[in-house]
Amino acid sequence: MTKIALITGATSGIGEATAQLLAKEGYNLIITGRRTATLTSVASKLEKNFRIKVLPLSFDVRELNQVEHYLGNLPEPWNEIDVLVNNAGLAVGLSPINQGTIDDWERMIDTNIKGLLYVSKIVSNIMINRGGGQIINIGSIAGKAVYPNGNVYCASKHAVDALSRGMMMDLHSHNIRVSQVCPGAAETEFSQVRFKGDSEKAANVYKGFTPLTAKDIADVILFIVKAPPHVNISDVTVMPTAQASVSIIHKTL
Repeated sequence: MTKIALITGATSGIGEATAQLLAKEGYNLIITGRRTATLTSVASKLEKNFRIKVLPLSFDVRELNQVEHYLGNLPEPWNEIDVLVNNAGLAVGLSPINQGTIDDWERMIDTNIKGLLYVSKIVSNIMINRGGGQIINIGSIAGKAVYPNGNVYCASKHAVDALSRGMMMDLHSHNIRVSQVCPGAAETEFSQVRFKGDSEKAANVYKGFTPLTAKDIADVILFIVKAPPHVNISDVTVMPTAQASVSIIHKTL
């Protein structure tokens, strides 16, 4: 039987790269994202290039009613999810706590924490009913340490770290493996979003060293997915060679 993977935030970056690798492995895919046209385009390319089936669902993981509507009413056979990749997440703004923008804080908390929770509750119950599954949460090195002006983003990713460990405790007796992948500096749309479309600021983040790519992280996710059923790779931190910690990167400018 063909396996099914659900990937949130699959319109670009790590989510899209993961979708490509799992499609290559023969998984049918449920992909989600807020950009409907982009999501539809990604789905079409995946079906054409890999001869698999794709169910694109355009909704916002921050909205509980949307999550419940789309994931709580999946038609057969899409309600037999084997793998969930909780990839949807973002950083917005880079300011000291006293100058932070409330809307930025709420976007990060609602997406990185609440969105992950909304999706995980529904999908974990699907997995319990079918006798097992695998959940992979995309965290961040910012969930292992903090850096100046990263306050709320770091806090949200520390929450993902705690939730991943807690989910493993809650779900292991149901034959559900829970893993977390924590990337360091990776060149995706991350900095474009953080700096609200300022391409110059975003590009400066990655100057002077070779950052990770979305595919680098997708390769790690695929390795976790392909581990034998008795093996759970619970927590992986991946950094570019030039990065020694959350705030130390060797740049040759």
